[in-house]
Amino acid sequence: MAIAPPYKSNAPDPARPRNGFDRFFEITARGSTLSREVRGGLATFFTMAYIVVLNPLILGGAIDGDGKKLSIPALAAATALVAGLMTILMGVVGRFPMALAAGLGVNALVAYEIAPQMTWADAMGLVVIEGVLIAILVLTGLRTAVFRAVPTQLKTAIGVGIGLFLTIIGLVNAGFVRRIPDVANTTVPVGLGINGKIVSWPLLVFVVGLLVTIVLVVRRVRGAILIGILASTVMAIIVEAVANVGPSFVNGKPNPHGWALNVPELPKKVVDVPDLSLLGNFNVLDSWSRVGWLIPLMFVFTLLITDFFDTMGTMVAIGQEGSMLDERGTPPRAKEILLVDSIAAAAGGAASVSSNTSYVESAAGVAEGARTGVANLVTGVLFLLAMFLAPLSLVVPFEAASTALVVVGFLMMTAVRTIDWTDYEIAIPAFLTIALMPFTYSISNGIGAGVISFVVVKLAKGKAREVHPLLYGVAALFVLYFLRGPIESVVL
Repeated sequence: MAIAPPYKSNAPDPARPRNGFDRFFEITARGSTLSREVRGGLATFFTMAYIVVLNPLILGGAIDGDGKKLSIPALAAATALVAGLMTILMGVVGRFPMALAAGLGVNALVAYEIAPQMTWADAMGLVVIEGVLIAILVLTGLRTAVFRAVPTQLKTAIGVGIGLFLTIIGLVNAGFVRRIPDVANTTVPVGLGINGKIVSWPLLVFVVGLLVTIVLVVRRVRGAILIGILASTVMAIIVEAVANVGPSFVNGKPNPHGWALNVPELPKKVVDVPDLSLLGNFNVLDSWSRVGWLIPLMFVFTLLITDFFDTMGTMVAIGQEGSMLDERGTPPRAKEILLVDSIAAAAGGAASVSSNTSYVESAAGVAEGARTGVANLVTGVLFLLAMFLAPLSLVVPFEAASTALVVVGFLMMTAVRTIDWTDYEIAIPAFLTIALMPFTYSISNGIGAGVISFVVVKLAKGKAREVHPLLYGVAALFVLYFLRGPIESVVL
């Protein structure tokens, strides 16, 4: 039997980069090529570009304490701008294939819990404070310490709970789940559609769009969520042109059969100079005088916790996908990665688009071969180009965009399998964390219930030493948060 000669590769020696660009981004050293990085950057963009449409709809659909709304076109332009700049910054400084954009879950917290108690500028000011605090934690090394203090399975439960919270927001915004009026004399608080039936065109668009998106996700189609939104929007435009459904409010009167937010009609122009009027519209001090010190403090803390663990988990997940972790499970340039992420959080608040954070959809780019920050350059440039298409955001109704919320909720829910439900010491706190987020329509309530119950269970079992000292402080802050009503009545 003839013995085959040793295989000789024509690829360059990993230790000898082709040029300065290759050397800086370590393209060859990480076993990648420029073409793989470009493909990876494209894949990442198309799997997360939906945020340019979805973030404006979440923030634009809420009102602040003064009854004001943010401009949806301005939100779309600012969302794309910050995502593009921060993704490029991650590529240059972190040199890691992880894109950033306005965080789902965090934007819901800002829109539905923080803003209604103050102005939009005040709410975004708290986001800026949170980003600065995370940066300080990174620079001092405390971020890792706090990260280790919270049990892994409880961190998983936080992500799962946020997924369910996003799901119920999507179902409610689409009108698929609606509150049953008290006059109905029923103990059931919510129901399906209109009087338990799917009898409107917008609801039908949502159902069909959701099924289409599910099929695309199951078939592993790249950009399934974005394609689902686009397909649902096209369907909505056709339905509106034929049926003339109209908005959900006509002359100040509710129209339950109408579109929830945007009426899907083609805009007069597709490309426009981006409206960047929201940039710099934040205030870091007024919220403290308006609602007292405790509520802003707890909101900042909740924002910090929500951002905090999502990024750490995403960073590790992407590193695992691309075999880029060291023996301690840490990706290269971890400190730089976390620092850019904290800057992105503050930048999102400064631009009024909520905290920007890392996206696990970046794993799609890694699956295409991306291993360096070059992929981020591609993704970031595409986000910047999307900024000029902001008028299209007025075409997408909630019924079309909410399909993404439901599917993203499912994707976040899949992590529930890693929780040990046979161990009640962690299972009960995890359950409370997951359940209270959607059922109380509050992310902070879920996190607080989970942390407090975990500490209480450990103390009851005589295992106080198993609780990290930092976690006792976190639990104490959440106790203050839940008791803020009686505390404020005494103090204020």
